[in-house]
Amino acid sequence: LASAGRLLPVGDAAPRALAIEPHALQLAEIGADGHIRVYALDGGEQTRDVAPGATRVIAIAHAPGDSAFAMLGEDGRVRVQAIDWKVSYAGGSRAVIPEASPVDELGLGVDASQVRAFTARTAPTHSTAAAALADGSLILLQETVRLNEFSGERDEKTARSVVPGAQGLTLLEIDPEQRVLYGADAGGRLFTWELGADGAHGPDTADGGAPVTALSLLVGGRSLVAGHADGSLSVWFRVRTGRARTELVRAHHFDSQGAAIRALAPSGRGRSFLALGADGALGLYHSTSERVLWRGEAGIKDGSALAFATRGNAAFVAGAGEVRELTVASLHPEVSLSALFGRVWYEDYPEPAYVWQSTGGSEESEPKLSLAPLAFGTLKGTFYALFFAIPLGVLGALYTSQVMDPRLQRSVKPAVEIMASLPSVVLGFLAGLWLAPRLENVFPGFLAGVVVGPVLALLAGALYAALPARFTRRLPVGTEVALSAAFLFAGGALCFKLSPGLERVFFAGDFSAWLREATGATYDPRNAIVAGVAMAFAVIPIVFAIAEESLSNVPRTLSAASLALGATRWQTIARVVLPAASPGLFAAIMIGFGRAVGETMIVLMATGNTPLIDLSPFNGFRTLSANIAVEIPEAAQGATLYRVLFLSALLLFVVTFAANGLADVVRERLRRRYSGT
Repeated sequence: LASAGRLLPVGDAAPRALAIEPHALQLAEIGADGHIRVYALDGGEQTRDVAPGATRVIAIAHAPGDSAFAMLGEDGRVRVQAIDWKVSYAGGSRAVIPEASPVDELGLGVDASQVRAFTARTAPTHSTAAAALADGSLILLQETVRLNEFSGERDEKTARSVVPGAQGLTLLEIDPEQRVLYGADAGGRLFTWELGADGAHGPDTADGGAPVTALSLLVGGRSLVAGHADGSLSVWFRVRTGRARTELVRAHHFDSQGAAIRALAPSGRGRSFLALGADGALGLYHSTSERVLWRGEAGIKDGSALAFATRGNAAFVAGAGEVRELTVASLHPEVSLSALFGRVWYEDYPEPAYVWQSTGGSEESEPKLSLAPLAFGTLKGTFYALFFAIPLGVLGALYTSQVMDPRLQRSVKPAVEIMASLPSVVLGFLAGLWLAPRLENVFPGFLAGVVVGPVLALLAGALYAALPARFTRRLPVGTEVALSAAFLFAGGALCFKLSPGLERVFFAGDFSAWLREATGATYDPRNAIVAGVAMAFAVIPIVFAIAEESLSNVPRTLSAASLALGATRWQTIARVVLPAASPGLFAAIMIGFGRAVGETMIVLMATGNTPLIDLSPFNGFRTLSANIAVEIPEAAQGATLYRVLFLSALLLFVVTFAANGLADVVRERLRRRYSGT
C-alpha cells in the first residue's frame, strides 16, 4: 500500500533525478541546471546547494539506491558527482551532513546535440558510459582503475569504441556489474549488448510489444522492467538457450495502469517497484509474484522523477517545483497463492518452476518459497512408507489374530508393539549412515528380495501345510513361524549374495550407470526407498496394533457360524472377518498415514533433503515437517520465511486433521453397514 504524504517545495522547476539518504532524513535532487540541492525531510527546508552545476544538463544517469549522478552536459562532457552522507554526533544528537565528492569526468567525447539516449554506471574500480546518437551509432566508454595497495599508485585505462547500434534508440541501461547494456526504441524493441574488455558484442533483439517509454533494472541487475506507452509493464530476463547463447525473454507482465509510463523506481530490498504514469497514476508492483500491490494517484502533476527509499518504507515523486513524499507499507509482497503453489519464473531459470530456496548466494538473491515441492515430498515419503507398512502391518495383524497359536500370540504382539518405542532419530541415524550405503551396494539383490520374499513365505506355508497332521501336532508351538522366518532369512541372504551377479546380468555391471543411461535418472544413496523402509519401521507398530485389535474384536460367533456352514478358514477370514473389521482396518491405515505425514527426524537424516518434484524413487525429497526443522532456526521472527513456515505447519495440521476426520466418517459408515444398524 502506498499513500500520499507530505508535499515538499523544491527549487528546481522539474527535478530530473532524486537520491534519498539511507535513513530517509534528507533528499537530494538534480535538475536541468546541473545543480544538486539537498533538503531536510523534517521540514522541507532547503539545506544547501551542495554542487553548483557547471553547464546545463541534457541527460542524467542515476542508479537506484545510489547517491552518484552521471550528467551529460551541453558541452558533451560527462561529469560524475556523488553525495556523501556523513554522520556526525555533536551534543549527543545525530546529524547527517551531505557533502559533494570531487567531480570525476568521463571522456565520452560526443556531440550532445546528437545524443538520443544516455546512461552510465560507476564503481570504484571501473566505470562505463554509453550514448546512442541520431545516426544509429552507439558510443561506449569503459574506464578501469587498478590501485596498487602498497604504493598507492593508480593505473587508469580508458577504452572508447563505436559499436553496432540500432536506429531510434531512446533508452539505455547498464547492469550493476557493467557486463550487459540494455536498450529500447520507440518501436517497442529491446536490445542487449555483451560488454567486455574489447568493447560490446551484439545486439540481440526482442520484441517488447508496445513502445517502451521507461526502463529500469531491479535490485541485482538481472531483471529489466519496461514501461510501455499503453501503460502496461513487463519484466524481462536473460535466459540461456544454449551453451554460449542467451536470449532476452518476457517473464512477467502487468496490465495497463492508464497512460504511458514515465518513470520507474525499483526497491532496494526486493523485486518490488513503483511505476509513474504520464497522467499522474502511480502503481506499486512485485515482479516475481506478479502482484499489483497498489494503484492510485501520485498526488502531483507532471511527475518527472521517482525514487524509492533505501529501507523500502517511503518513496518520493518529483514534479514541477515540488516533491511528494509517499509512505509505503508493503508487507510480504513476494507471497501469493500462485507463488506458494504454482510455477514461478525466477531469475536465471530457463522456465517457470516449483522452487524452494529460502536463501541465496548473495544479498540480491530473492527467496523462493514454493510449497509445492515440499507438499509433493511429503506425499512421496508417505507413499513409500505405507508401501512397506500397510502389507506388513495389516497382513501381520491378520495372521496374528486369526491363525497364530494364542500362546505364541501373547509374545508376538508385545514384540511388535514395542517397535513403537524406538526413537525416530535412531531410525533416521541408522537409515542414513548404515542402511543407505549398504543398500546402494546390493540394490539389485534388494529388488530381487522384494519379489522373492512373498513367494518364499507362501512356499514355507505350503510346505508346512503339506506335512502330515500327526507330524505337525508333535512340533513345538511357532514352528510354522520359525520355518517361514528361516525361508525369508535364507532367501534374503541368497539375494544379497547374488546381487553382484544380478547386477552384471541385468544392469551391465553397474546399476547406477545403467539407470542413468536407460532412464536419465540418477541414483541418490539417500533416496525415497531408504526413507520409506526406515519410516515403515515407525508406522508398522501403529498399523499392526490397531488392525490386530480390530480383527480380534470380531465376535467369534461369526467365525464359528461360518465354519459351521462349511466355509473354510480362509473363506471365513476373507468374507466374514475382514468385512466386519474393515472400519478398524481403514482407521489403522489412516492413522498410519497421519504418522508418516508428520515424520520429521527420519526424513531429515535418511534423505538428501532436496526439495524436488521428482517421481523417481531413487531421488531424495524434502517434506513439510523436515523443512520446518531445517529452516526455523534461521528464520527471523515475523519475516516472510517465518510466516511461510507457520503456514506449512498449519497445512500439515489440516492434512492430518482431514485424514483423521475422513477415517472416522468412513469407519462409522462401514461399522453401520456390517453391523446391520
